[in-house]
Amino acid sequence: LNTRYTLQVLRYTFIMFDTHCHLNFSAFEGILEKVVAEAKKAGVEKIVVPGTDVETSKKAVEIAQKFDGVYAAVGIHPHHVKEIQNAKLKSQNENLKLKIGEIEKLIKKPKVVAVGEIGLDKHIYQKTKYKNYQIDDEFIALQKEIFLAQLKLAKKYKKTIIIHNREAKNDLLEILTNNQSLITNNSLVFHCCEPDDDLLNFAKQNNIYIGVDGDVTYDIKKQEFVKKIPLKLLVLETDSPFLTPAPLRKNKKTRFPNTPKNLVIIAKKIVEIKGKKAEKDILKKINENTNQLFMII
Repeated sequence: LNTRYTLQVLRYTFIMFDTHCHLNFSAFEGILEKVVAEAKKAGVEKIVVPGTDVETSKKAVEIAQKFDGVYAAVGIHPHHVKEIQNAKLKSQNENLKLKIGEIEKLIKKPKVVAVGEIGLDKHIYQKTKYKNYQIDDEFIALQKEIFLAQLKLAKKYKKTIIIHNREAKNDLLEILTNNQSLITNNSLVFHCCEPDDDLLNFAKQNNIYIGVDGDVTYDIKKQEFVKKIPLKLLVLETDSPFLTPAPLRKNKKTRFPNTPKNLVIIAKKIVEIKGKKAEKDILKKINENTNQLFMII
């Protein structure tokens, strides 16, 4: 690829859209204006900021209202369901209703385009604010209950659904299969989709978009997976401040935080992988996919 030419195509011909960027995280405190400005300079003019709990969802809404081209998603990430499980002041059921009620209030705010990120997560996190973090049947059952409650909210308000899945594929696909009415006629995306054929096949059958991140620049398994994704289902994301693409991830100064301007690097890699078609056709289709996903023109 001619790097200079590719970057010019990305910058001047297509409006790049980062479908998943956590500008609401502490990594961007004090530098938010700079990060958004740098993204737009690179051609990344649209960004969706997903929430992971009530507070970060509120922050996502605030950021979306502050910047042109920035949109919010609101929701409770499965990892943070632990907060509800650990609550002592009220029963789990009361806490669940309280949190879901807060998310429902936020859904009605301007520039909220999606519910997310929501889903299931069985990963054992080594770094977490929750003491004695473990995956047990009670925790997974609560994750499923909150996931379903948020799917219902998305259906009620006709919002896009951003799905998080980590090491919980079978349970996730079971819930989606058994609740087809909640995903029918809704736009969905498998955020940072694991390179798994079962997930891909389900996505194909149900017209679910697949989000690809910076790991595609260095993970061979993810690169092979991307080759299988139909272009009509492909969207791009940085998952900033995480998953910094190569070669930036090898440099201490650029490794963290990842920022939305780096979406250009991801797009360049996708063009390389999907190179059977002209790059302008690939990028144009990805742009169309993203606008359709979030119903944004």
